[in-house]
Amino acid sequence: MEQRTYRQYCATARTLDLVGERWTLLLIRELLTGPKRFSDLQASLRGLGTGLLAARLKHLEHEGLARKITLPPPARTSAYALTEAGEELAPAVLELARWGLKWAMGERREDETFHPGWAVLGLRACFDADAAAGVRLVCEFRIDDEVFHTRVDDGTIEALNGPAQHPDVVITIGEDAFVEVIGLTLPLAEAVASGAADVSGDREQLSRLTRLFRLPPHRARPAEQPG
Repeated sequence: MEQRTYRQYCATARTLDLVGERWTLLLIRELLTGPKRFSDLQASLRGLGTGLLAARLKHLEHEGLARKITLPPPARTSAYALTEAGEELAPAVLELARWGLKWAMGERREDETFHPGWAVLGLRACFDADAAAGVRLVCEFRIDDEVFHTRVDDGTIEALNGPAQHPDVVITIGEDAFVEVIGLTLPLAEAVASGAADVSGDREQLSRLTRLFRLPPHRARPAEQPG
């Protein structure tokens, strides 16, 4: 299949030539939280057919944005991971997430799927580096069948799929309650008090963690003016 191009000698256009096709940036989003197997990507990106997923991955490989790897034991299966060039798309994806939190999110629609792992990048997008100066902590999230963790280290954050080796705090919570907590409609303390969430580990570190993220206030886009 011939790659479509804007045929413009412009950095923005050249970038969109590489990642502007439908689903491509969402594949980058998935791989920013760590290597994924083909089946993992299929499960996260429902609506993306097997053939198109294979084509998009082949495109990312061809353009040097992703590569095939073999996962370490005990998995020992093939997976896809970002290259250095692919990893450097993270700031652009995070800026899109920040813009979306402010101007596009609103309430969840009935036909919209959700995976808790997507909140990994949401945490990075809302991270307040200044508030995290001097803070070092690791938090593990267990949300239904998904597990991911964040590592804060003196103003920086790493957010990845999978369990942490030595978490300071472990939060176990259901998907519905988690959506409410990250949307700031349900305080974590209330979720714990009601039994919708369970927290183990260092409560002081948990208190620090909740102060490190700032969700931008939602703004309504101006309605289209009549012609």
